[in-house]
Amino acid sequence: MAVPNKKSAAKRVLIAEKNRLYNRYWKTRCKTVAKNFLAALKGKDKETVAKRLDEAQSALDKAVTKGVIHRNTAARRKSKMALAAAALENAG
Repeated sequence: MAVPNKKSAAKRVLIAEKNRLYNRYWKTRCKTVAKNFLAALKGKDKETVAKRLDEAQSALDKAVTKGVIHRNTAARRKSKMALAAAALENAG
């Protein structure tokens, strides 16, 4: 591992590590709510699916606001989940 030679570079190393942990938290949260949504989808309970979809969309929107993921990535993921939820609604 390279050790920074300048004071400002050493500070950037600390900031980068703090940002890495912050970004990891939000990315993990997005993945977790997506998995919860998929689990609810398999259960085929429409009320639970709607609740989990709202949670997932909210988490994705917050991650975009915080600059962790790109807005188009969030839009794509939200769209896929909404289509899956709509398919369950129409099937039942």
